[in-house]
Amino acid sequence: MAYAKFKKEMREDHLILAPNMLPIHFKLLTPILKMSGYNVKILTNASDSVREEGLAHVHNDTCYPALLVIGQLIDALKSGQYDLDHVCLAMTQTGGGCRASNYISLLRKALEMEGWEERIPCLSINFSGLEEDSGLEITLPMILHVIYGLLYGDALMWLKNQVKPYELHKGDTDQAIDEIVDELIHLFENGGYQKSKVIYQKMIRRLKQVKQDRSVQKIRVGIVGEIYMKYSPLGNNNLEDYLIEEGFEPVLSGVMDFMLYCLENGLIDYEYYHMHKNTRWIYSIGKDVIMRMQKTFRNAIRKDGTFLEPDDFEEVIRNGKPFINPGVKMGEGWLLTSEVVTLIKSGVNNVISAQPFGCLPNHIVAKGMVHKIKEQYPNANVVAIDYDPSASKVNQENRIRLMMANAKLMSEISEK
Repeated sequence: MAYAKFKKEMREDHLILAPNMLPIHFKLLTPILKMSGYNVKILTNASDSVREEGLAHVHNDTCYPALLVIGQLIDALKSGQYDLDHVCLAMTQTGGGCRASNYISLLRKALEMEGWEERIPCLSINFSGLEEDSGLEITLPMILHVIYGLLYGDALMWLKNQVKPYELHKGDTDQAIDEIVDELIHLFENGGYQKSKVIYQKMIRRLKQVKQDRSVQKIRVGIVGEIYMKYSPLGNNNLEDYLIEEGFEPVLSGVMDFMLYCLENGLIDYEYYHMHKNTRWIYSIGKDVIMRMQKTFRNAIRKDGTFLEPDDFEEVIRNGKPFINPGVKMGEGWLLTSEVVTLIKSGVNNVISAQPFGCLPNHIVAKGMVHKIKEQYPNANVVAIDYDPSASKVNQENRIRLMMANAKLMSEISEK
């Protein structure tokens, strides 16, 4: 079967459609990628038809994230909003043993079912050698722009979740975030985006201006899980907003921690299996550079003193080792367990693990590790929520409400 492929010349007249996962981050990445010549549209369609198209084009035994992202793309193509002769479908791929490595094949199969396989190209964004003949041209300036964009997105997400639960006027936090994003886009387009120390200080000052009621400290609830379910409002039924509406403060680590996890796994491969002998230095340098960039944000938070700072990733690595071997790295692997332990050690005893039903790696490193974690931390209140097209939102929320009730009870006991 001949499938359409994305060619370099398509950058001039093709719109690249991509599924949504990180609402704040993608507001930054869209104009950043346009600077490199890629006209990207992040999809926001989230009606029931997205799930219906996913079920119609993807086997229901395939993981829920695959069903959602492919359903979102097919639903968009059928909406009549786009010229099907000048669109391309894009998604990221990890290249690991997870089914995420098969998403492009599943997407092409879905296009074939509609008769579009030779008409609409697919674009795989990966660093694992998949789709090597793709017309995607990744340059050093583009990589630098994306890294800074993700770091700033992480910072805004971290600050937002410490402000929005306390805002006096609904919508003020989101307005502040949008203003900061607009200013960042201007910096990326005109220079100055690398002045991260100054930028972080401005972020903190602007979000401190949001009028808040901090007379009562809200109970903090950590969110971990499979990367799409952890961050995507479509995947987790707007979990962050739901927790805020119920009177809790969500705690969510940045997506760059997942990037660091991937780089650390490259070093683990060398240590365990002597893989990447000639390229391990790339993993080491990449990890050190990103961690130094993250440290700039932590220093800015510490100096200001208003907000809690995120954890150092080296500490996240250390926290997981007594519980799980670093060689367990399928899917979210040791990172998920390490994040749970890190949250508990930082005082966040209440944790939701958002995972696709039937995702074997996440069942092992999430549900499978709860007993071991509770042996050392008896007050840990960890609940795994399965997301699936057949899963009822009411049942999911009921399980979360039970976790919330336990969290409130433990909070009352500790205050006494």
